[in-house]
Amino acid sequence: MRLYAIGDIHGQLDLLKAAHERVFRDGGRDATVAHVGDLIDRGPDSRGVVDHLMQGQRAGRRWIVTRGNHDRFLPAFLRQTDWIDPGVGSAEHWVDHPGLGAAETLASYGLDPGLPRDRLLAEARRAVPAEHADFLAALPLWFLHPEGLVVHAGIRPGVDLRDQSEQDLVWIRKGFLDSDADHGPLIVHGHTALQTATHHGNRLNLDGGAAYGRPLCAVVIEGGAVHLLTDDGRVPLIPE
Repeated sequence: MRLYAIGDIHGQLDLLKAAHERVFRDGGRDATVAHVGDLIDRGPDSRGVVDHLMQGQRAGRRWIVTRGNHDRFLPAFLRQTDWIDPGVGSAEHWVDHPGLGAAETLASYGLDPGLPRDRLLAEARRAVPAEHADFLAALPLWFLHPEGLVVHAGIRPGVDLRDQSEQDLVWIRKGFLDSDADHGPLIVHGHTALQTATHHGNRLNLDGGAAYGRPLCAVVIEGGAVHLLTDDGRVPLIPE
C-alpha cells in the first residue's frame, strides 16, 4: 500500500504545488499524501498554503495533514493572546521572536506585524478566517499507515503511541533523533531541517529546509522502500 509524504512547508505555496505535481505524476491525483506539518511561518504565503490544503481536502483529495509546532502559534495567538509555547527555548512570544516567522504569516493575511500587540490581535481576529484558525487547531497529531507513522517532530521512544504527549510529537529532538531503537513502524517526520530528505533506518526526516530556501521534499514509500520524487522521477533513499 503506497504512501506519499511531503515535508515542512512553511508558507511556500509554489513549492507545495510543485511537490504535489511530482506526486501526481508518480501516483495519480487520487494518491494518499501525508504532510508532516509546519504549514505556516517564515515563507511568503502561509495563508495560501492553508487555503490550498483545505480546498484539496474539500475536493476529496486523500491529503492528511499532521500538526506541527508552528501550526499551533496562529490559532493560539487568536485565542489566548499571551500564550508562549513551552517548546520555545527563549520563552519569547510568537510575534516577538525574530526567527519563528510570525511576521511573514501575519503579512500573508494583509496585516502589519509591526502594530502594537493589542491592535494586531484585533486586526488579526478580523483578517484571519475562522475556518483557517479552526483547521490549524484541529490538525491531527499523527497518522498511522501500513508504510509508516507520520508525525511532525518524532516520538518518545518506548512510549505507546496512545500515551505520547503533544509536546513531544511536535517538538521532540533529544531522545528521538539520537535513538537507534526499532520503533516498529518507520517514523516519517520533519521539524529538524536538513539539506534534503534523509533515511536513518528507523526514521525518515523529510524537512529539507524549504523555510530557508532549500527544497520541499516529497517521497514515496512502497514495500518498505523509500524514493525521493524529483522532476526526473524517483531517486532511492538508502538508509544511512
